[in-house]
Amino acid sequence: MARKSSLREFQAHLAARLAGIEDQRAAGLLGFQSGGDYWLIELPDSGEIISLPPLTGVPLTKPWFAGIANIRGNLYAVSDFSAFRRKDATPQNASARLLLVGTRHGNNAALLVTRILGLRNIDDLTQVAGDPEAPPWASDAYRDREGYRWRMLDVKRLFADDAFMDIGI
Repeated sequence: MARKSSLREFQAHLAARLAGIEDQRAAGLLGFQSGGDYWLIELPDSGEIISLPPLTGVPLTKPWFAGIANIRGNLYAVSDFSAFRRKDATPQNASARLLLVGTRHGNNAALLVTRILGLRNIDDLTQVAGDPEAPPWASDAYRDREGYRWRMLDVKRLFADDAFMDIGI
C-alpha cells in the first residue's frame, strides 16, 4: 500500500512540473520599455539582459548609435532603441538595460532600453490593429488587460533593416 501512495505522490509531482513547463512556454515574451512605448520580444531573441556598462563612443556615427560596450571581453555595438525610432534618447541611468539581441543571430548587437518590464504571457494580450506605417520589424500590436499598447519587436527583421544596420553618418 505504501508503494501506491508513493506512486500517487510521484504522479502529482510530475503533473505539477508539467504544468509549470506549460506556464513557462506561455510566458515566452519579455516586456521592455523604450522611451514611452511598451515592447515585446520573444524570449529566445531577447538574449541576455545586463545592467548598462560604460559605453565607448564611436565618431562619425548616427546619434542613435550609443557606442561600443565591452561585455566579458566581447565588444557589442549598442543602439539606443528609442533614439533609433526618432524619439528621445534613453537616459543612461540605473534602470537602463542592454538587451543582447544579436547573439542568436550571429552578431554582437545590443539594444539600449529604458527598463525591463518582465515576462509576459501571449494569452493575456489581445491583438489589435497595428500601425500601417510601422516598419516590418514592428508591425504587430497588442493590448493588455490594463489597456497598455504593446508592440512586438521582430529582431530578425530589425537586423534586415538597412536603416538599422547603417550606423555611419
